[in-house]
Amino acid sequence: MNSKKSKTSFLTKSAMIAALYVILTELSALLGISSGVIQFRLSEMFCVLPLFTPAAIPGLFIGCFISNIITGGVIWDVVFGSIATLLGALGTWLLRKKSVYLAPVPTILANMLIVPFVIRYAYGAEGTIPFFMLTVGFGEFVTAGIMGVFLAKTLRNYKIIF
Repeated sequence: MNSKKSKTSFLTKSAMIAALYVILTELSALLGISSGVIQFRLSEMFCVLPLFTPAAIPGLFIGCFISNIITGGVIWDVVFGSIATLLGALGTWLLRKKSVYLAPVPTILANMLIVPFVIRYAYGAEGTIPFFMLTVGFGEFVTAGIMGVFLAKTLRNYKIIF
């Protein structure tokens, strides 16, 4: 594959992943489950995609950035929530040769360590950082952990290639 086709393919994959992330985040927002103390962003299941392609890293970051803007996030949420997603995606990429069950761990940890501070200090939510770590971690475990692993195993079983 020549370099121009390779770059085009990378950008296309990144854009598609970003768009899917935005769509599922918006769906989660419409259902009232995408933000707050307990979050279930359905789009977080895509955080396993760096197992399959490095194009998922910028795709997830840009998708999260756009999602945080269009769902009305404050600037600190837009910045630090997107950074948490970027760190999670990079960690997943680094674990790509390990077990599929480890793939969501960087995303879960990055969100558990960063997002509670945003919830507390940017939004002024009542509660403690450790409590928010538990609630954010629970939501990430369900969406990135359970749903993400299911997605990754399905993509591998059907040999869907990125």
